[in-house]
Amino acid sequence: MKRIILLAAITVFGVTASNAQAKKAPAKKETPAKVETPKVDGAGMVYENETIDYGTIQHNAEGTREFVLTNNGNKPLVIESTQGSCGCTVPTKPEKPIQPGEKGVIKVHYATDRVGQFTKTVTVKSNAVGQETKVLTIKGNVLPDAPAEGTAPTKS
Repeated sequence: MKRIILLAAITVFGVTASNAQAKKAPAKKETPAKVETPKVDGAGMVYENETIDYGTIQHNAEGTREFVLTNNGNKPLVIESTQGSCGCTVPTKPEKPIQPGEKGVIKVHYATDRVGQFTKTVTVKSNAVGQETKVLTIKGNVLPDAPAEGTAPTKS
């Protein structure tokens, strides 16, 4: 009889201890509210990124990148012109108007034959309300070519 009572007490104690240590299910994460792009009366433009960082790239690497924008207005957005800050930065604008709610792309090609760090700008002129002129930035670092094997570096 003592054994039965002892066995029952151990069982109750074991069940109680295991329930006390049971992990609770993680709280359900709340989904953050989607950030709504403010709407404007007229043509509008919101960029996914206003700066493109090429990072560190090889000499003569592919130098084309894209600025993606959305027309957050209620009228078509017309990109009138795009201009790079120098001849090494060549932007290409969308030819057709960007309709309300649609995305557009401004392509930018940087001449990666120029070695060293760079920061250049692209000026965008459009019919966007309050943003008739917008300045975007590209930056990065172009590495020099490694010396050919078997050649000694020259001293200046």
